[in-house]
Amino acid sequence: METISNDIELIKNQVVSTYYVITMNIDGITHEESMIFPNGEANCMNWVLGHLIHIRNPFLNILGEESIWDSEKFSCYNRGEIPLDRKDELVSFEDLKSYLKQSQDRLEAKLNTLNSFKPEMVKDISTLSLHEIYHSGQLGYLRRILGKPGAIK
Repeated sequence: METISNDIELIKNQVVSTYYVITMNIDGITHEESMIFPNGEANCMNWVLGHLIHIRNPFLNILGEESIWDSEKFSCYNRGEIPLDRKDELVSFEDLKSYLKQSQDRLEAKLNTLNSFKPEMVKDISTLSLHEIYHSGQLGYLRRILGKPGAIK
């Protein structure tokens, strides 16, 4: 019987833990609240969550899975975009939550089938995991800026 490598276990733990942090930080946020741009210019919660999902597509692709959405259709969430300039293209927060759940289910299912990563995948996977950790923390700050209590106790 082949054992699961530590790198798989690390990424599985990060994917599950980050999802927990994200869902806690977006809990109770309305679409209207998610569209508030702090200081009239900082990225809104809607864009940060959509961006997280947008970048989960390459994560899924590296693992051999299909994207959960058309990256061209949802290009407003791509790195380097200015969300304030494209705010009319941002989708409903409830839809984003649904896409997040779909991506989570697909990531966990795929990770549960793997015993190890190909060496050429490790750098990209670790970078994408760091990306999720970074933005999940931003969601916590945005939550507080919206006047909500901190979700992570």
